[in-house]
Amino acid sequence: MTISANHAAPGTATPDQAHQEPPENALTEAVKKFGITVEDYMLPARHLIQMVAPDGTLNPKDQQGTEPGHEYPLPGDEELLAAYEQLVVGRRVNDQNSALVRQGRMAVYPSSHGQEACQVAAALCLSDGDWMFPTYRDAVAVMARGVDPVQAMTIFRGDWHGGYDPLEHKVGIQCTPLTTQLLHAVGVAHAAKLRGEDTVVLAMCGDGATSEGDFHEALNFAAVFHLPVIFFVQNNKYAISVPLAHQSVAPSLAHKAVGYGMAGERVDGNDVVALLAVLDRGVKLAREGSGPLLVEAHTYRMQAHTNADDDTRYRESAEVAEWRAKDPVTRMRTYLTGRGLLDSAGEERIAAHAEAVARTLREGLGEDVPVDPQDLFRHVFEKQTPQLKEQSAMLADELARDAAATASSEEAGK
Repeated sequence: MTISANHAAPGTATPDQAHQEPPENALTEAVKKFGITVEDYMLPARHLIQMVAPDGTLNPKDQQGTEPGHEYPLPGDEELLAAYEQLVVGRRVNDQNSALVRQGRMAVYPSSHGQEACQVAAALCLSDGDWMFPTYRDAVAVMARGVDPVQAMTIFRGDWHGGYDPLEHKVGIQCTPLTTQLLHAVGVAHAAKLRGEDTVVLAMCGDGATSEGDFHEALNFAAVFHLPVIFFVQNNKYAISVPLAHQSVAPSLAHKAVGYGMAGERVDGNDVVALLAVLDRGVKLAREGSGPLLVEAHTYRMQAHTNADDDTRYRESAEVAEWRAKDPVTRMRTYLTGRGLLDSAGEERIAAHAEAVARTLREGLGEDVPVDPQDLFRHVFEKQTPQLKEQSAMLADELARDAAATASSEEAGK
């Protein structure tokens, strides 16, 4: 039997509902405050939301892409300075990790070089009690959320665990299977709503993930149950080597929101000012009960998919150069300097902080990690099965015999 979003069987009225008119659609109710139609609320603004142009100058108000129902105030100066510092740290981390892979100290690293604005805004828009569910490319966002740098990169070293406690930081483990984290995000949001908490969940994914079935299931469930989830799509134009044009012919990925009955928005993913404005407002609306939101950020992955990828086989160097001119770090530095919010002393302090984080990564990931083979059996089930106990005992016996043989051989050689 199907259970509806109010947890009553279809056609069954609760005692309180028996003599009342059906409740107004939650989305219609949420839209009333904007003075526009539901359709205008759900469809993204006609133009990309962009507040700071690629040259680092503030766009005039009438050229920021906003319109009634899609209006975004500029973030405060302190938030912008904090975002810039995280941008610089994120860029340094991306470059440091790429070097660590070449040195053999990391097994793999999916760089977000060029996407740092999305990473930083995703972390900074949330409150302490909110949750974030990242993808494998969102290590900078995980760090910006407060996770120790070495713990955040442990998963890329090939360790047996994810590196950090998700509950402590309200950050899901970085997810390699495409889109499964969206279902986890929706589950947490649903649980929070049932408990009466004001938790907002930010679920991150890429453009390739929007072609997965889990994407549909997560968005549909979130919309039906009117959950406080921000689905944040970093559209970097490629699903590994597959260009967006071969994935979807929708006007934009944000337009997919209307099919589920939620609002969608498009924003310049290399403009951290616009990203903060859109996501800050989205989180506020979700917390107030406006339901889920789909935000598509237009950005670009300047480096290869991972160190195992040869991006020259599927894109031209001229395309990469075009996006390099839209670099989010340079754009934000120019904007803050032009406003007098950033001087050389501030730059030096931030650069020193970024270098300290890089040094922490070099030292932490350069340490040998003690390996205990029994970890193979300790964390599979809460209570070990008879088969695992038997295998664990067999391994312990083999290791003990090997140790005894080695000790005997060393003794004989003296």
